[in-house]
Amino acid sequence: MSANPLVAAIRVAIERELAPLSLDIFDDSARHAGHAGAREGGHFRVTLVSNAFKGCPQLERHRLVYAAVAPLMGRGIHALNITARTPEEVS
Repeated sequence: MSANPLVAAIRVAIERELAPLSLDIFDDSARHAGHAGAREGGHFRVTLVSNAFKGCPQLERHRLVYAAVAPLMGRGIHALNITARTPEEVS
């Protein structure tokens, strides 16, 4: 479990909505310090594998992830870098 409460909140939101088989969340905020958007929240990199993505194009997969974390957007998250795959794409 991460010591960062926002990473923990992202994890809970994604797990609740998408039931990922694997989920990695990295806080990349330090790499973006100083740019205007950094004041609005952190930058996070999310890599996940979920059956929820089967039959979905990448754009729809990103929409699903954004919908899962929607309550956190603008209240801690400024940007997400998303890698979303199905189990078949990683095996």
